[in-house]
Amino acid sequence: MKGRKEHFERVFMEAVDEGLKVIGESGKQMFFFNLERTYSIKKQDIPRKPEIFAKGLEKIFGAGASVIEKLILETLYSRLGLKYEEKEHYTFVDYLKEIQEKQQTSFSSFSKS
Repeated sequence: MKGRKEHFERVFMEAVDEGLKVIGESGKQMFFFNLERTYSIKKQDIPRKPEIFAKGLEKIFGAGASVIEKLILETLYSRLGLKYEEKEHYTFVDYLKEIQEKQQTSFSSFSKS
């Protein structure tokens, strides 16, 4: 089970890096600096604290945060072999929880076979 969690965290961070490319490399570094300075969260801790990451995106980018979140989610779903579908009233964290639940279910189904 630990391997699945580590895999998810690695793929999630790849998706974060991909999604933040839209603001350029220096913008991305500035975002991570501000995230750590304002919320005491280091880049490697983002997968374990997605609520704080989302809060930081919103504070720094305002309404533009939703565009970055969508880019991250589309990349994450794709890399995990899942289909991304926008859902009304879903937050960034809701999508992440859904992905983890889907992975739990598929793992459980696989291990019962």
